[in-house]
Amino acid sequence: MLDSEVYGPWAVVAGGSEGVGSALADELAGAGINLVLIARKPGPLEETADRARARGVEVRTVAADLLDPGTFEAIREASDDVEVGLFIFNAGASSYGAEFVEGDLARFHEVVGLNVDSLLLLSQHFGARLKKRGKGGIMLLGSLAGYVGQETLSVYAASKAFSRIFAEGLWLELKPYGVHVLTLVLGITRTPAMERVGLRLDLPGLNIAEPEDIAREGLEHLADGPVWVAGGNLQIARAHSGMSRAQIVEGHADGVRRLIGS
Repeated sequence: MLDSEVYGPWAVVAGGSEGVGSALADELAGAGINLVLIARKPGPLEETADRARARGVEVRTVAADLLDPGTFEAIREASDDVEVGLFIFNAGASSYGAEFVEGDLARFHEVVGLNVDSLLLLSQHFGARLKKRGKGGIMLLGSLAGYVGQETLSVYAASKAFSRIFAEGLWLELKPYGVHVLTLVLGITRTPAMERVGLRLDLPGLNIAEPEDIAREGLEHLADGPVWVAGGNLQIARAHSGMSRAQIVEGHADGVRRLIGS
């Protein structure tokens, strides 16, 4: 059972409306932890919030895009007056993919803005609060994409690599103050975001995780940072971390082409 004395009484979940974010909200509500949920889509956001409220916790919602300059102030208004024990950054799905030299540079900057700039802004804000509090946790949702370069997703993959290495440094900084930092690395997970990009989840032999399983696994291992590879994908992460890089990158690219049917 998640320790609400350490990770409560409130948790802030950025990207808390669907998929793994929604499953995390369900788990936290089940542990009696109140929620501040942030997401772009009001409909799914309120559905998740209502489900949590039905379990007896208080829920505040911020329906806004993290790329909007005013969103940070809205998050502060929703959370500055409560004791936050856990911050989860689950935003940052693959929002734009294209060949880099032919793609829209402004759209690539949006990927960086969400996966890097917003992550830094919110991690610093809540990290400082948790350090002063002397306990709690930060979970940053990562991806196996961050272990290897990918064609048409080079910027997204690089941003996920940034998130993982950043979390390792933050883990070192906050460990002496009783604050746990974890990058939860996901593989293929059955989420609406994965379905929207058109992945062929029916291919035989795929290791597909369910959001509820990932949420439980991540929360169970909050204290086992700085990196936890979820869903039985540790061997893939290890394989993608070695040499030669050319062989690994080309082999991975062949697998991705089959996955997206190209």
